[in-house]
Amino acid sequence: MRLKIILLILFSGALLGFSTPFSTPPPLKTKTTPTKPEDMLSKDVLRFNRELQTIKAEYVQPTSEHQLLQNAMQGMANGLDPHSSFLDADDLKDLQTATTGEFSGLGLEVAMEDGLLHVVTPIDDGPAQKAGIKSGDWILRINNSPIQGLTLREAVKKMRGEKGTPIHLTLIRKGLHKPITVDLKRETIRVRSVKGRLLEPNLAYIRISSFQESTRKDLDNLINQLQHKQKTPLKGLILDLRNNPGGLLTSASDVANAFLDPNKMGYHHVIVYTQGQTPEANMKLTAKPNDQIYREAMIVLINQGSASGAEIVAGALQDNKRAVILGTKSFGKGSVQTVIPLDETSALKLTTALYYTPSGRSIQAAGILPDITLDELKVSTVDEDPVDSIYLHESELKGHLQNGNASPKNIFEMPTTIASNDLVKNDYQLFEAFNLLKGMVVLQETPMKG
Repeated sequence: MRLKIILLILFSGALLGFSTPFSTPPPLKTKTTPTKPEDMLSKDVLRFNRELQTIKAEYVQPTSEHQLLQNAMQGMANGLDPHSSFLDADDLKDLQTATTGEFSGLGLEVAMEDGLLHVVTPIDDGPAQKAGIKSGDWILRINNSPIQGLTLREAVKKMRGEKGTPIHLTLIRKGLHKPITVDLKRETIRVRSVKGRLLEPNLAYIRISSFQESTRKDLDNLINQLQHKQKTPLKGLILDLRNNPGGLLTSASDVANAFLDPNKMGYHHVIVYTQGQTPEANMKLTAKPNDQIYREAMIVLINQGSASGAEIVAGALQDNKRAVILGTKSFGKGSVQTVIPLDETSALKLTTALYYTPSGRSIQAAGILPDITLDELKVSTVDEDPVDSIYLHESELKGHLQNGNASPKNIFEMPTTIASNDLVKNDYQLFEAFNLLKGMVVLQETPMKG
């Protein structure tokens, strides 16, 4: 594979409280002749070397060339887009453990925007979700230190730490007029990507919180368990992809394949395809024959925290008219990141392609629009304060999916009882999806008269 090296130098600075006068730099000379690309590259290399030597000689603290070059490599990748980054040995270890489903931290998917840390989604059952942190929140301070001026890498490192150690976050949330403070403790995050239950006989609810190496296998096992439990095939299914930040591209494609029959698909059986600069970045993932494990009525729940792999699944099912997509517009992360080794201890996580739904829709910065738009609402009873009836996010629903006593022998299943009153209060979108699914099952069982 041919490698290209491009130097991108970013500089920004602010002068605060200086009393020492600075000399005025000479005016820039106006060039009358166009500069050749090779001349510009030569000047950029000279400028980079001069900056390196100046910082090494005059910075307030001694700094090694190794550290400066590490910073330059980080800046070169971080300046491309929010998802590209330079990975050292620790970063590679974290990335590997994240895809296998176990790592240490707060359980947050975050991105840096406008100098602030934006919460893409909290991970199910992690410390952040338990503390009430929601998709769309902005983190202003970590342990009372401001985020402003930090890179995403630096901010994430501040949130990492040993299991059980405390951390204090200051956040802002849309619709609230003052910051929120949250105290929580770091934990080992064990992401169980698939879980579910029967809502009532023949109707199932399955949640996929991320796409890991084992997700498709776990999905197959869960559907088989649910069907074995009631001893008849399922007639209706709700697939919950809300606040799912994505994961492995191949895993998302395999999950979509679980619900798609190639004989009934259009678009040449394509689930997702990607386009980039290199031949390796251009690929098509297609549905495999005899790989579908569920064929009946289906609803998919998405929201603003559904990103990447979740959008691939929702887009493929929507384009093939396989499921009704219900909820709010998804996040809009339509890019593919490839980990390219640089040596034995470092790598580059680089955005190498954009992905497209089977019909050719680019999801990048656009997202998936649901077939039925339904905001996340809180329904209050007459004895509750109506002022509290504000828009909610999935991460705020603390009681619904964990109620009751699940069988310890079944690692996938959540509680098997359902109370409509509790459901409409705690998860209005799921309540409406449940009602819609029941209607779809009735319609498909009703014989047509001619």
